[in-house]
Amino acid sequence: MLDTFEVNKVLGAVLGTFLGIQAVHLMAGAVFAPQVPAKPGFEIEVKETPASGPAAAPKEEPFEPLLASANAERGQAATKPCEACHTFEKGGPNRVGPNLWGVVNRPRASESGFNYSAAMKSKGGTWTYDELNNFLANPRRDIPGTAMTFAGIDRERQRADVVAYLRTLSDNPPPLPQVAQPSEDSKSDSKTDAKGGGDAKGGGDAKGGTSGDAKENAK
Repeated sequence: MLDTFEVNKVLGAVLGTFLGIQAVHLMAGAVFAPQVPAKPGFEIEVKETPASGPAAAPKEEPFEPLLASANAERGQAATKPCEACHTFEKGGPNRVGPNLWGVVNRPRASESGFNYSAAMKSKGGTWTYDELNNFLANPRRDIPGTAMTFAGIDRERQRADVVAYLRTLSDNPPPLPQVAQPSEDSKSDSKTDAKGGGDAKGGGDAKGGTSGDAKENAK
């Protein structure tokens, strides 16, 4: 059996080892103590960008030049889906929507026998070229509360083609709107570009493209 001295040595060694481990643990905790965030979760840094305001809407082209160069045949093809709700021939019946013969320059909500929505009736006015363009772009935005469920035509040139076709639905199609002539400053700029560029001589579109379509549509 071990004597008292030997027992004390063993107990001292065990106690010393325990105290050593405890001291190392305390020192490590002091050196590597984790920082507790004030708020739980992770903080993600995001670079701040200067506020530039809402994105500007794309600028639309003036409608009169588009209509002058529009193609009524393309417009008729674009209205094929509309035949489910409208008729286009003279004296045609009303369907889900009214007959569209003679719609250009016709007063709103005036087709006999068709039950228009209250929003369309209260809008009033006449279906001018510009009014047709605005309505076809987005019917519900142009006349809130309209019963027409058509989403609209986004492309400006396609709207011009459709309006050009609607213009032909008449025994006496109304004249096209006058296209604004360029100012004197614009003319001088055009002359300068023509002298320096050479595209005006070599293109051919300037002679035969837009103006030719305009003359053909006007007829």
